[in-house]
Amino acid sequence: MTDQDVAPAPDRAFQCEACGGVSEYAPGTYALRCPYCKHEQDITPVPRQVTEHPIEELAALRQVSAPSRVKVYTCPGCHAVTESDTLSDKCQFCATPLVADASGTERVVPEAVLPFGVSREQARDALAKWTKSRWFAPDELKKVTEAETFRGSYLPHWTYDAQTVTEYSGERGEHYWVEEEDSEGNTRQVRHTRWHHASGTVDRFFDDVLVPGSSQVPEKELDKLAPWPLEETVPYQEEYLAGFRTVRFDVEPETGLESAKARMAPVIRADCKRDIGGDEQRVHSMSTAYSGLTYKLVLLPVWFLTYLHAGRAWPVMVNARTGEVIGERPYSAAKITLAAVGGALLIALVVLLVVMLRH
Repeated sequence: MTDQDVAPAPDRAFQCEACGGVSEYAPGTYALRCPYCKHEQDITPVPRQVTEHPIEELAALRQVSAPSRVKVYTCPGCHAVTESDTLSDKCQFCATPLVADASGTERVVPEAVLPFGVSREQARDALAKWTKSRWFAPDELKKVTEAETFRGSYLPHWTYDAQTVTEYSGERGEHYWVEEEDSEGNTRQVRHTRWHHASGTVDRFFDDVLVPGSSQVPEKELDKLAPWPLEETVPYQEEYLAGFRTVRFDVEPETGLESAKARMAPVIRADCKRDIGGDEQRVHSMSTAYSGLTYKLVLLPVWFLTYLHAGRAWPVMVNARTGEVIGERPYSAAKITLAAVGGALLIALVVLLVVMLRH
């Protein structure tokens, strides 16, 4: 039987037990909430644990082409058809939450999800607090308390575990002091460094090295939202996606592994330097062996907001678990100029005082 012969699972919508409407996941809870009657119903946990998968399993997984990952949703509310490349979304006509069956389209099914812990109202409060605390910002920015657009999304991330053993070679520097005389006959102590060859082996276990699984958001920007409380993840369930947009991964796990190794390298280099000891260290070469490599796909929650200021839209992201806010902001040229002038005047005053004290 081919992949095309497998009947796709029906789109999921979670009916309210009280009024029959479609419920959404309620951030900060383990429940679905109906947006109409506000009735909540608990999410029954799946009987499994979050599992790390051996990296060798990837070779047996089928490749999924980009066109086959486009999902055609049929809204259970208004029966409209919506095409999307996401794992969950909302109907473009009636906003009914839509959740796809990941096993039917994904090469790797999400293993875990970190549910939204920050509600829309809390994210709005975090934005207001963030705008009020910006240095050198225009006064008008402090009045911004509302977002022009507001969207909650789960972003895919890979995590990797690995036991590493690294053989290195380098040099250990030891400082010593020599009394030297300058051209005017004055003597002073001058520091020198004596270098010695060093080599050895260090080992380290890496747990949950996090790598973004989507290229839609720049990696450097996502890194600013860290840290993420990964110990609070729960086994993947579609209920947590209801009402939110879920981005599919476009960074393959093999590519993510190379990024993870690049993130491990500075930590390993620091281990080598500690092992070398001395006053200074040079690392000339490192050869790292990896064993026990495992991976998993997790979904992390982010609020995407834009606010308006001076006729321009400014994008902001909020870590929907910790409330950390990052984003673009305007600067006040007048405040920066005043600060620069004030700094220059302060330096001039200090110089003047020093001159007066010497005389």
